[in-house]
Amino acid sequence: MATTRNSPEHSATQGPALENPHMSGLSLGDIRQQAEDCRRCDLYKHATQLVFGAGPENAKLMLVGEQPGDKEDLAGKPFVGPAGTVLTECLEEAGIEREACYLTKAVKHFKYEQRGKRRLHSKPNAGEVQRCSWWLGAELARLRPAVVVALGATASGALLGRSIRVTKDRGRPLEVGSRFLIVVTIHPSYLLRIRDRLNANREREHFVADLRLANELLSGKIEPAARRQTR
Repeated sequence: MATTRNSPEHSATQGPALENPHMSGLSLGDIRQQAEDCRRCDLYKHATQLVFGAGPENAKLMLVGEQPGDKEDLAGKPFVGPAGTVLTECLEEAGIEREACYLTKAVKHFKYEQRGKRRLHSKPNAGEVQRCSWWLGAELARLRPAVVVALGATASGALLGRSIRVTKDRGRPLEVGSRFLIVVTIHPSYLLRIRDRLNANREREHFVADLRLANELLSGKIEPAARRQTR
């Protein structure tokens, strides 16, 4: 991959997932087994099960979302709900095979509010994100991806700290030391909430462009500096 290393223009601060100690020498299966017994926060008490990352251990592209949704909590797999369907479609449009990616969440248990029979998504707080970032950090250390796509504000904060703003920093490569490049973008669930069709199509195209950028960085077709100057 052709990049400009250690350039201040491309450097970024670290979030809790990159600051926490990691479990070196363990496989993803070992890490997942330990995470199954996680009691670092209280979210495990009400979730159906842990939703750990999924994908090949040699994946060079990692996508990080916020937390499991209702269907993911029941299935025990990431991105299997409506947002996952949108993500799969957009990855295909960007020329990326979902099966070649490692998909995970910044928070591994479903946080929700019970409304009758429905379980409504509730955003994880900063403390929950920080505590669960232990496991995201372990996944990153084990996989050592070349490019990471942060889907939404929670994932971006876990990886890069609270100074990152999705609307300001999306669609441009950010470098953390010399470890890997991060592309910040929206979470695909945002596309499902847009009612205006024209707006939804425009945002979807923008999202696909962000994913395509990640793929181009992965393949070395462009350098980070060149891309940032043209957006």
